[in-house]
Amino acid sequence: MKSDIVIISACRTPFGRFGGSLKDIDVYDLAAIAMKECVERIKIDKKEVTNVFWGVGDTSQCKDVYTPVLARQALLKAGMPAETTSLSLDKACVSGTSAVQLGLWALRLGEADIALCGGSNSFSREPLIYRGPRWSGFRIGDVKLEDPLFELGYRDYNPVAVDAGEVALEYGVTREEQDEWAFYSHKKYGEAHAAGKFKDEMMRMEIPQKKGEPIILEIDEQYRPNVSLERLAALPTIYGSPTITAGNAPGLNDGACAILIATREKAKELGCEPIATLVDITNAALDPRMIAAVPAPSIEKVLKRNNLALRDMKVIEINEAFAAMPLVSSKILSDHGHGDLEEIRSRINPNGGAVAIGHPNPASGARLIMTMAYELRRRGGGYGVAAICGGLAQGDAAIIKVE
Repeated sequence: MKSDIVIISACRTPFGRFGGSLKDIDVYDLAAIAMKECVERIKIDKKEVTNVFWGVGDTSQCKDVYTPVLARQALLKAGMPAETTSLSLDKACVSGTSAVQLGLWALRLGEADIALCGGSNSFSREPLIYRGPRWSGFRIGDVKLEDPLFELGYRDYNPVAVDAGEVALEYGVTREEQDEWAFYSHKKYGEAHAAGKFKDEMMRMEIPQKKGEPIILEIDEQYRPNVSLERLAALPTIYGSPTITAGNAPGLNDGACAILIATREKAKELGCEPIATLVDITNAALDPRMIAAVPAPSIEKVLKRNNLALRDMKVIEINEAFAAMPLVSSKILSDHGHGDLEEIRSRINPNGGAVAIGHPNPASGARLIMTMAYELRRRGGGYGVAAICGGLAQGDAAIIKVE
């Protein structure tokens, strides 16, 4: 019989813009900040956490580029016991959900009673790369540096913006629809933040400065309150994509998210009130260019495994790696008979998505689960499903339930 696994704590840093308020914070420290807050806010002894599973996504930004063991370094910085075991994993944008999935497996197998899961990223600390001098016999001449962030994607494939834009058009999703989705992502986020809906999940950060008072960060820096459809329409497309712009995509963001999960028995023993029940997490994959479509089969797979229907989901979260992702995926779900398209879209990302919140890639999957859990609590409970795409069309989907 499956063990009943519950979320007992969940939090994140605010997400910073590229070169913004978090640019000087090392990725180890970003992770440690979220880990420490997640455990301490429910006032349990850190030694109760026996396993840490942490999404990384990119190790070149780490101080120790060669085998940085980010999860291990961060948990030690967070003040957790040296006996705490850990695993760092890289599945690109799905790393955060897959980290939670590994924790779920560990608990169900009896390997642990409590696991800390999540991910962190610092695009701002991404280095430039100089390849080949060790063996090239370089002595004189210009040095060519490579920027890993330019035309973001995979060198043997298209930039992800090109694939997402092309696939969007193949499914009849226009540039104008993507701009409109981005506009409403910011609008919904602004309304939710003003209503205090992110206070449960987002910690307040004081960021010391070399001179003057510390910066107080209590809002995601990606959010643009002055966004308009006219401004979005005026932006050029990027990297040769037919539809993707800097406006209908998230930024290159910095941040961390942590989720603490436990067996229901352990939560009761420690006196922790569950935030939500973690029902299931599963994975899917498609042809590498179909990154905008893969959240849909991920959702279908996890629903089928648990004998649930999309109509049972009160809230749906689909990561806005680009605005194209929820638009394409919802179109597929509707075409496959899961409901009316506009009704499905009305349940997606009710407080805005990554276009407004930001997308520090390995943290985003955990963030979706957490955001959905707190929203379901505000709505009095029910089921929710969250899905995210990752590099070369990997997909993760998670179902949670709030009593």
